[in-house]
Amino acid sequence: MTRPPPRLLAAGDRGLVVEFADRIDPRAEAEVRALDAALTRAALPGIDELVPTYRSLLILFDPERLSAIALEASVRDLLGHPHAPPPPRRWIVPACYDPAVAEDIAEAAARLEITPERLAAAHAGATFHVAMYGFAPGYAYLSGCPAELAIPRRATPRGIVPANSLLIAGGQALVAPVPMPTGWYMVARTPARTLDLAAPAPFLFDVGDEIRFEPIDAAAFADLDARAATGEPVIRAATTAGGPSA
Repeated sequence: MTRPPPRLLAAGDRGLVVEFADRIDPRAEAEVRALDAALTRAALPGIDELVPTYRSLLILFDPERLSAIALEASVRDLLGHPHAPPPPRRWIVPACYDPAVAEDIAEAAARLEITPERLAAAHAGATFHVAMYGFAPGYAYLSGCPAELAIPRRATPRGIVPANSLLIAGGQALVAPVPMPTGWYMVARTPARTLDLAAPAPFLFDVGDEIRFEPIDAAAFADLDARAATGEPVIRAATTAGGPSA
């Protein structure tokens, strides 16, 4: 099915949105990452920041150094010469689905009419991609959530979830690195610190990274959580999709 060409939309006098679709779409996500990479390589003077989302790319620029007309012309030129998205980095991330840690797993499973064990297996068996950051610092939105885990959001938000919670709702998945009330369901926690504002690169994951969650029990979670608190990395790279590195 042929889709309409991307739309270029002004976002005030310092922003340009390149919109590839009107809904979450894997093809649009790849096109966003490809344009993001192409603009990064082009290094146009005057571009201040690139903000990818599921379906669009926000380009923030300095109008005193780069006019909106010139920026649009450059973007259209890049769109006329399609680029492949960069290959993803692949990560294996520990995740604990024990109800003592995963506070909402039983409730979410009941609403989905599956067992908590099946929910954990489906979540851990999926291959996720970091599609965007948004809402709160370090909140990583993941595409690739299994259809059987497409649970509606809560009608009323629940209380605060702990840091590094793994959430699902609305057909999406999320890594929430800071405590906050939410309308999503907390189905696991990772001991990994995915946000460190004191680090040179505050976000553990880049947009486009591939993530698979590796189930661990509550004892392993406590051990890895203590080690991660000292700054020790608790995730590992994978050399192939779903395959751990040596």
